[in-house]
Amino acid sequence: MKIGYSFRTAAAACALCTSVLLPVSPAAASGGTGTDPGAGHRSAGAPLPQPALLQREGTQVRLRPGAPQLPELSALSWLVADADTGEVLAAHDAHRKLAPASTLKTLFALTVLPTVPANVRHTVSRRELAGIGEGSSLVGVVPGETYRVSDLWRGVFLNSGNDAVHVLAELNGGWEHTARQMQAKARSLGALDTHVVSPDGYDADGQVSSAYDLAVFGRAGLRNPDFARYCSTAHAFFPGTNGTMYQIANTNRLLTGAKGVEPYPGLIGIKNGYTSHAGNTLIAAARRDGRTLVVTVMNPQQGGGLQVYEEARALLDWGFAAADRVDPVGSLDALRPVSHTARPAAGTGARSEQTSASDRPATAALAGAAGLGAAGLSIGLVLANLRRRSNRITRG
Repeated sequence: MKIGYSFRTAAAACALCTSVLLPVSPAAASGGTGTDPGAGHRSAGAPLPQPALLQREGTQVRLRPGAPQLPELSALSWLVADADTGEVLAAHDAHRKLAPASTLKTLFALTVLPTVPANVRHTVSRRELAGIGEGSSLVGVVPGETYRVSDLWRGVFLNSGNDAVHVLAELNGGWEHTARQMQAKARSLGALDTHVVSPDGYDADGQVSSAYDLAVFGRAGLRNPDFARYCSTAHAFFPGTNGTMYQIANTNRLLTGAKGVEPYPGLIGIKNGYTSHAGNTLIAAARRDGRTLVVTVMNPQQGGGLQVYEEARALLDWGFAAADRVDPVGSLDALRPVSHTARPAAGTGARSEQTSASDRPATAALAGAAGLGAAGLSIGLVLANLRRRSNRITRG
């Protein structure tokens, strides 16, 4: 269906846009690339900058007077956000598409955790362990042995075990089915940069995510009690053969303090990753004085394999020091589709995560205008009325 309207109608609509948009978009008018000291003059209730601000290349931060300067970081992409409000405090190339390595297991967990109860016992077959990538991290799943689903999840979160991921994916309906479900889950969360090929995060052609998307996954995971418990576990026992058990340790060095990395105070955990293509990647969260921050660091270009933890540490330190002295540069909710098929009752605060395929283009457009406030929404309604009045609708 093509919808057209007259030049006169279009001119009226453009005039209306100009008269309404400019006064309610101070963030866009002030420019969003780089440090913005003048942002401190905006009122505390000013609308969030439009999502397009985070689409820009380079570092995005809006420092108020007296705010600490950002640390020097070498990562190709990074982001720090308030996990409670979703406000992005600062970011660098937030939507740059990069290989995620095992941080993609956070999306795997968000997708599969609800499908199989943790206390289910399962005997693993050789077929379920077929196709594990060469050089993969493993927790030690053995064909013929029986495991609780909770054991397998500890293998995923602590040892980043691709063998445990393969078994859980089979329990979920298969490898390709799980990849498709993960892709749909990412879209439902507003993570539009992510393309899933291999659910375990193993390097695969076309598999990408971004600092923004990974922060979305980490934040969503913290709202799931099972996810939060697994990702914050430093040590656990894993079943061996013939009824034996052996200890496994979380490979997130900020959590365990292994290999000389100092543990971060208040760290909740989440997920680290590494492949030769992705480099080192990390999603980390910490809580201090009632505030929870989530950071993503992707592929530091300096230092060794532990640099990713030190850059995450620097971002967390900065975020806690600067949280009340910066204006947000975006939101982890900004690109999330909004369902218009079932509206909650007034005052309930409920929000549906489901959006039909036919609704997504319209809801994505509304989400993109969220920073404009109610005036931005009214423009869409006025434009729709103008189009209807034009009476020039053709179907083809």
